[in-house]
Amino acid sequence: MVVCVIDACGFVCLLIVYLSVSYADYVILRHILLFKYAGSIWFPVHTTLIHLLILMILVSHLRAAFTDPGRVPLPVTAIDFSDLRGGTPRTNERGNEDWTVCNRCETYRPPRAHHCSSCHRCVRRMHHHCPWINNCVGELNQKYFIQFLFYTGVLSLYGLGLLLTTWLWPILKEKSGEPEKVGFSITNAHLAHWIILLIESIVLGLFALVVSFDQVGSIIRDETPIERMKSRFSKDAQREGPHTRKPKMELLREVFGRGYVICWFVPCNGPSVSGGPAYSRLPDYDL
Repeated sequence: MVVCVIDACGFVCLLIVYLSVSYADYVILRHILLFKYAGSIWFPVHTTLIHLLILMILVSHLRAAFTDPGRVPLPVTAIDFSDLRGGTPRTNERGNEDWTVCNRCETYRPPRAHHCSSCHRCVRRMHHHCPWINNCVGELNQKYFIQFLFYTGVLSLYGLGLLLTTWLWPILKEKSGEPEKVGFSITNAHLAHWIILLIESIVLGLFALVVSFDQVGSIIRDETPIERMKSRFSKDAQREGPHTRKPKMELLREVFGRGYVICWFVPCNGPSVSGGPAYSRLPDYDL
């Protein structure tokens, strides 16, 4: 199911992502590889690896942006919730088997589903709404979002490494009395693009690192940021503790799939369970 949120800010962020990747590709190819490695065997090697990383970034980003994050289906016919609006106590939203009612969607929602004010829908295991993919990060697309962050971080490190060896390494060699020969002199255009690429690599690399750490931490804790925030203000939730006592590997497999770990890095297959992880009191922990 293709999902596209009509949001001007989201479309602008999507444009910024693709422009940033395109600019990094241009600078690395034109102002680093052709400058430093033209005629060398390392030119096709670095070019292939860089474009492979860019391909993985684009595929994972597109899948994160246009995959249904786990939206709760709306009822075909209207449901009468007048008794709930009249003051009837709701079920505990933290209970593993308790379904709740969303007044804004006017539908039942499964455990751990939350309403997104940007998408105007309830999303299962909603982590947050990310403008950089113009979509929610939820149960069914979290894998692709983490892959996007991972390959963005790798590309940032790769580009930073190439930049430092092209820009700073000759300076260090010159100071040591062994100037390194280059194909042609460094121009102001080279310096300008290198400085911009340096800033972009550091900013994107740190962003990918921080958000990836938060994403993986939420998975192994089995608690989304929304649930963590609610638990701070709910004494009942604090007494209940974590949602499950599943092994960390089982929680990771629910997001990345039950195949080989190497398959976790490929943005092809979705979550391990059709429709998302099962909500069972007695789950099967067989890996």
